[in-house]
Amino acid sequence: MSDGSAVLIADDNATDAELTTHALEQGGVGGTIVWVQDGEAALAYVFRTGQFAQRPSGNPRLLLLDLHMPKIDGPEVLARIKADPNTRSIPVVIMSSSDQDTDMLRSYARYANSYIVKPVDFREFTDQFARLAKYWMCINQVPG
Repeated sequence: MSDGSAVLIADDNATDAELTTHALEQGGVGGTIVWVQDGEAALAYVFRTGQFAQRPSGNPRLLLLDLHMPKIDGPEVLARIKADPNTRSIPVVIMSSSDQDTDMLRSYARYANSYIVKPVDFREFTDQFARLAKYWMCINQVPG
């Protein structure tokens, strides 16, 4: 059994994670949606260590990564994933409340696939993440 249909949400804000999960479901995302609350858990999930050592093999199909999280921040999580040849092909979408150029530049310098500023409005948030899900999970093609 492979975990290649999973979407991993790494966000310390429970409300944002719940809204993102709802939006992904609205966007027709099938498979598993996994939420972790810090960068350490995100890395454990991706690399199948700690509490996720027994999860099915395979990389998540998509990682939605918040920048500002406890334990290990988003940019460090991104750098570690993109540094490993076994995980660098995972599409990583940064989702942040920050619209600062420095945050965007730092994310793209570490090979983020996309950077999205979280909308404040509920409807806009849901619509934006539903479209995002449709693109990454239905339109974007991945090998194997």
